[in-house]
Amino acid sequence: MSVQPATLFETHLRDLPLIHRGKVRDIYDAGAEHLLIVTTDRLSAFDVVLPDPIPGKGAVLTGISRFWFERTQHIIPNQLTRLTLADVVKDPAERLLLENRAMVVRKLKALPIEAVVRGYLIGSGWKDYQKTGAVCGIALPQNLQLADKLPQSLFTPATKAPKGQHDENISFEETAALLGRPLAEQVRDTALGLYSYAAKYAFARGIIIADTKFEFGLDKDDQLMLIDEALTPDSSRFWPADTYHPGISPPSFDKQYVRDYLETLNWDKKPPAPRLPAKIIAKTAEKYREAYKRLTT
Repeated sequence: MSVQPATLFETHLRDLPLIHRGKVRDIYDAGAEHLLIVTTDRLSAFDVVLPDPIPGKGAVLTGISRFWFERTQHIIPNQLTRLTLADVVKDPAERLLLENRAMVVRKLKALPIEAVVRGYLIGSGWKDYQKTGAVCGIALPQNLQLADKLPQSLFTPATKAPKGQHDENISFEETAALLGRPLAEQVRDTALGLYSYAAKYAFARGIIIADTKFEFGLDKDDQLMLIDEALTPDSSRFWPADTYHPGISPPSFDKQYVRDYLETLNWDKKPPAPRLPAKIIAKTAEKYREAYKRLTT
């Protein structure tokens, strides 16, 4: 009897061509109109893939993304299809390996930006604000504290860097030059709308979504679609609402826990990444599971 492994670091499917192996996802060609996206248990931090997988992480990310894709269809259509894993993966052992961590999605033309939305002053936004009084060139009031809620959510797009390199923030004008102004405005307004809807929903369930990033694509009719992942602990900062207060970096349900640990090490944030202690792996897995439970039950 086959048993699903506790962790899945990398996949090697026999009958589907591998198109791309990203930091977390393995993407396969599943025919003329479809892709198979497999979310592994790999974890990246500072744009470097860590050597230790996080048990159950891929299933959590897949479940949360599917949850949001289904809940946000009134805002924007998305990549989901009606096809199941059994429709594209014929080997029963491979299907077991991929169970709960794979989605069959439409082939779409991905836009060359990440649509970042910030609702709180944290991370690189906080560092930018300390230096310039602005975030990505958007001026903010004086005397804001670390982790303060922003007066209004900010759209701060970024270019998508090759694997191992850092994304670069770009202005809205640069985004308009890349996409054309009408599409850039649609992306901005859609990203802000998605964030507003999800932040309100999550807050009622005890989670603050401090910031997030979306990816979008176009279908053959140039209709905008939500793709990749959506509002997961990997693409967002999730904070517990009940212990939040400005002035400190809040504890999180996302991989910030691992980042904080790595910051205590003498590591230059270049490959190879250090191994993670068992207690860091276990605590991170627990945080991912709790985020899933709070949002979906």
